[in-house]
Amino acid sequence: MGSTLPLYLKIQQHLLEKIRGGEWAPHHQIPPEEQLARDFGVSRMTANKAIRDLVQQGYLTRQPGVGTFVTDHKAESSLVEVHNIAAEVEGRGHAYTSQVLVAEALDAGDEVSMRLGVRLGTRVFHTLIIHREDGVPIQLEDRYVNPRQVPHYLETDFSRRTPNEVLVAACPITDVEHVVEAVLVDPDTADRLEIPPEQPCLRMIRRTWSGDHLVSYARLLHPGDRYKLRSSLHTA
Repeated sequence: MGSTLPLYLKIQQHLLEKIRGGEWAPHHQIPPEEQLARDFGVSRMTANKAIRDLVQQGYLTRQPGVGTFVTDHKAESSLVEVHNIAAEVEGRGHAYTSQVLVAEALDAGDEVSMRLGVRLGTRVFHTLIIHREDGVPIQLEDRYVNPRQVPHYLETDFSRRTPNEVLVAACPITDVEHVVEAVLVDPDTADRLEIPPEQPCLRMIRRTWSGDHLVSYARLLHPGDRYKLRSSLHTA
C-alpha cells in the first residue's frame, strides 16, 4: 500500500534526513524550490510550504535573492528580553519537558544576599531545574526568588509551569539585567547537562525587577553547542 503522507511532508522528511544525517552541514545551501518541485512531481507551492515550515522550525534560513541554507539549529533566546523557555521550545515545534532537582526555602548566603538585595540570612526561595528540548538538556536554571514579592512561589508544580510564568503572573517584570560569559562547569553540572566536562557553556546571570523591587536572581547555564543568544537594536 502506498504512503498517504502529504506531499509537502515527504519533502520535509527528505530534507530532514539530509540535515540530521549530516549530509547537509550548517550553512549548506539546499536545492531551490523549483528543483524540489520537479524532483517530487509537485507544485512549487507545495515545495514552498515544505521549506517554509522548516524555516519556522529553525532548521532552515532564507536569504532573499541568494537561497535557503541549513542553520546550526541551536536553541535561541533573546539577550534583551525575558521569555518563557517552554513557549520558546514549543514555538520551534519541539517538545518541552523539565526536571525539578531542588525546590526549597533557605537562608541567603553572601552572594545571594548581594545579588538579590536582601540581608544576609534572609529566608529566600530556591529552585534548580533542568529544561529540555526534545529530551535534550538545553538549560540548567538555578534561581533565587524574594518571598516578599512571590510568596506562593514554592507551591507551584514546576513540571507544569516554568518559574518565568510564575514570576510574570505574580508581578510584572519592568527591568532586567543580563551578564553573559563562557565558562567550564564542574563534573556534576556537566553530568546534569549531559555534556563532557571540557565542553564550554554559556552562563547568563539574570536579575529581574518589578518596579523598585528586586524579584529574582538566576544563573542560567546552556551547553555552548546547543544554545545561542540573540540581540537586536533599532536606531532611528
